[in-house]
Amino acid sequence: MSLRWARVALLLTACSGAGYRYAGRDVYFGPDGGQVWVRGPWPAIQPSRNVDDVIDQLCPIIMEMDGAREKEYGQEYCGVLYSLGDGVFYASYPSPIGEMQRIGPNKRKSCTSPRYVRDERGRAVGIADYHSHPWAPSPLTPEDRWEKNQRWLIRIQFDTDCHVMKLVPHANEPQPGEVYLRKGRTWELIGIIKPEHKPLGIVTDVGD
Repeated sequence: MSLRWARVALLLTACSGAGYRYAGRDVYFGPDGGQVWVRGPWPAIQPSRNVDDVIDQLCPIIMEMDGAREKEYGQEYCGVLYSLGDGVFYASYPSPIGEMQRIGPNKRKSCTSPRYVRDERGRAVGIADYHSHPWAPSPLTPEDRWEKNQRWLIRIQFDTDCHVMKLVPHANEPQPGEVYLRKGRTWELIGIIKPEHKPLGIVTDVGD
């Protein structure tokens, strides 16, 4: 393990308030070289054949975790939505692993989108990543929208007011990316990312 990840491990071992342990019998997330893995399924989230039902459960539960609402002193959490090929969608545990932040308030938070899910029941196929922002209002950042950062078919992001956004990046495809806002039980299209704007994730409001 690198010195950087060893420092992260030491920090996470102390984060017992979230019910997580980096080392020990119950290991829910961790580093794999320069990548991150997460374990699933997360029993706090009820699986469903409708992925939106899974998405709607995430924010209220994650906002009860350590630092999730602490703004400049806060913590982002990252996880994966996935299937085992049975038509049911699951959520992984969320991971706080990210770039080390300097001590004190910091207006830029991050967590590393996991590379894969470990589920002892079978091969997990990821369809989306999700992450939180520890303040509101807080939409998708430019880094959230960059084409090079898109690992999955969908990206879900939410803030402390549980405003939930969805990015369908269509990375490396000719059609525009799509940005949605969750309104009740539906998704409202609020912007597109033209193919020529995908590298920088520049959003054009719908209607412009």
